[in-house]
Amino acid sequence: MKFPKAHTLKQIAHLISTEYIGADDFPVLGMNEIHVVESGDIVFVDHPKYYGKALESAATIVLINKKVDCPEGKALLISDDPFRDFNKLTLHFKPFQSSDSAISQTVKIGKNTIIQPNCFIGNNVVIGDNCIIHSNVSIYDDTIIGDNVTIHAGTVLGASAFYYKNRTEGYDQLKSGGRVIIENNVDLGALCTIDKGVTGNTIIGEGSKLDNQIQVGHDTRIGKKCLIASQVGIAGCVIIEDEVTIWGQVGITSGITIGTKAIISAKAGVSKSLEGYKSYFGVPADDFRSKYKEIAAIRKIPEILEKLKNL
Repeated sequence: MKFPKAHTLKQIAHLISTEYIGADDFPVLGMNEIHVVESGDIVFVDHPKYYGKALESAATIVLINKKVDCPEGKALLISDDPFRDFNKLTLHFKPFQSSDSAISQTVKIGKNTIIQPNCFIGNNVVIGDNCIIHSNVSIYDDTIIGDNVTIHAGTVLGASAFYYKNRTEGYDQLKSGGRVIIENNVDLGALCTIDKGVTGNTIIGEGSKLDNQIQVGHDTRIGKKCLIASQVGIAGCVIIEDEVTIWGQVGITSGITIGTKAIISAKAGVSKSLEGYKSYFGVPADDFRSKYKEIAAIRKIPEILEKLKNL
């Protein structure tokens, strides 16, 4: 998430009441999670296990809960609670804006696009040409929808990320300031839920087709011409490359990559990255050849046990 204008390290430190290490005028251009940071961004880290990863990332400002040596060319914001202060920055630069109408006055809707009754369309949404948005669809603020997109009834675009810190008093949510982007020629079935990014974008790539009742987590990127069947659940920060096929009720864990033209059979549980141009099934999901060998081996267990008894 880029700020509307550049800020200085001193200004950001003042906003969240923290100490800082670096020049007063050190430039701060935005804030992002570690998997999408760029030069000029703030990244936060609150666990020693990940200090190195944050300090060595592309981010040039690190919001951290310990005074450490500052890498050359970077700056530090020293906070007793980086998670809390990252939320403060999100709420400052991307505050919640309430709506006073079902379709915001700031919406941009393209030519020949049809919006059916009872839809909610939030602030600063952009919808392209020749789209059909069926009834009871909710499109949260800042969502971008391309041309020739069909969205069926009850789908929700832009809900907050399922991202929580466990505190003594209860779960504390990391605030979401990102967007959902639906590219051209995408079809979304009924009752799909696509969460916005925490600071970046959740993207459904051009020409992809999603069936009913699919969950897509925050900051996930689905490539071009993917087919995803009903009741698939995709966690946050997943990369699904082009022309992937995912059949019904597959579950996919966070932070992994599914390679180009992979095919995942129904009810598979994907717990690690999968190479492209292969077919997978099972829990945990593996390629067909490996999985069939595993099944064949399991079927031999009774025979092996019987032989052991007779020794």
